Amino acid sequence: MTESQPPRALRAAVDVVVLGAGPAGLVLGNLLLSAGIDCVVLERASRSHVLTRARAGFLAPNTARILERHGLADGLLRYGLRHGTCEFRTQEGRFRIDYGALGEAGPHHVYPQQNLVADLLRHYLHRGGRIHFDTEALAVHEADGPRPSVTTREPDGRPARWRARYVAGCDGRHGAARRSLPPGAVRRHHDHGVTWLGLLAQAPPSLDAVGYALHDRGFAGHMARTPEMTRYYLQWQRGTPADAWSEQRIWDELDVRMRAADHGPLRRGALLERGLFDLTCDVVEPLRYGSLLLAGDAASLLAPAAAKGANLAVLEAEILAGALAEALVRGDTGGLDGYSDRCLAHIWRAQEFTGWMTRLLHAAPGADGDGDGDRDGGGGSLFQAALRRSRIASLRTSSIHRDWFAENYVCV
Repeated sequence: MTESQPPRALRAAVDVVVLGAGPAGLVLGNLLLSAGIDCVVLERASRSHVLTRARAGFLAPNTARILERHGLADGLLRYGLRHGTCEFRTQEGRFRIDYGALGEAGPHHVYPQQNLVADLLRHYLHRGGRIHFDTEALAVHEADGPRPSVTTREPDGRPARWRARYVAGCDGRHGAARRSLPPGAVRRHHDHGVTWLGLLAQAPPSLDAVGYALHDRGFAGHMARTPEMTRYYLQWQRGTPADAWSEQRIWDELDVRMRAADHGPLRRGALLERGLFDLTCDVVEPLRYGSLLLAGDAASLLAPAAAKGANLAVLEAEILAGALAEALVRGDTGGLDGYSDRCLAHIWRAQEFTGWMTRLLHAAPGADGDGDGDRDGGGGSLFQAALRRSRIASLRTSSIHRDWFAENYVCV
């Protein structure tokens, strides 16, 4: 296992330095090795942290095809659960959309992201890949020049510098790649004004579908992870600590919002994790700055309402790997020239649907009334609530709307 080398002030030059060992960075690393391209992955977290950090676990059909195409889907195909149904619960009752059977998209695979990352790391190391954990990238230098470099802080605290032909920034919204963008970079940001309390429960799923519950007290969500573990989400008052409520109160609130009295009790268990998620989104434009290219959360951040983030990351990694292979093996930079526009088309489609889902599931934030009733009143809760009811009614009754939902729910 070639996880690390003794720290030196100046590292040997490589073709590509990949920042970040999430799905984007590890898919990219695997595909670069398959193309015969010398690369190294630098990850600021520890190996154990990378292999245990929980993230979204819904992988779209195209994501599964990409992984299978490159020999990276063995764990997913063996242990992933196929899932193709959503259940919406509202004041008017409940209904289901069998999105996996509509159109040509197909169902999701439910496979925890930490398991996918473990698979990708195993394949990367088996192919002889180099990865340095506990190595924090500090900055990317001279991205517009012929030989960019990355300065790092090594595990023992000593500085080092890596030289490369290209740097792939797959290190998230707070990573060195974003911090090193030139002044001309554009970051488009939007805050939906909604916060979720994310919960991991040691409890079997309570329904055989993704559950979206719309309630006057706020949204609640149910997402299976494994036969023994379930993700729940509660719309949460922003600024309230994640541990402000007891487990009993959380379960009672989930029962209320998911209308357990009408549709059956939830299967309870210990809450193993709690985390707060502000539903914000942003996009960096463009995604290429000379020899620095962005992918994954470094390129764009999406609200989690439609589970698009990891799927976009895998797609972008495949596109970027192909473009880098063309440039480094065949000397054709056309793929790199078109990388940003090609990925941004997918990103903005995902952003549009994620925004639609967010508006569908949540009341207008901070809106307690409509003032005069007929006007928006600054928050427009009555007006927005009427729009939400209309959207839900259309989704419940219109076959065209359901087909549109099914296509966009799984596509990136």
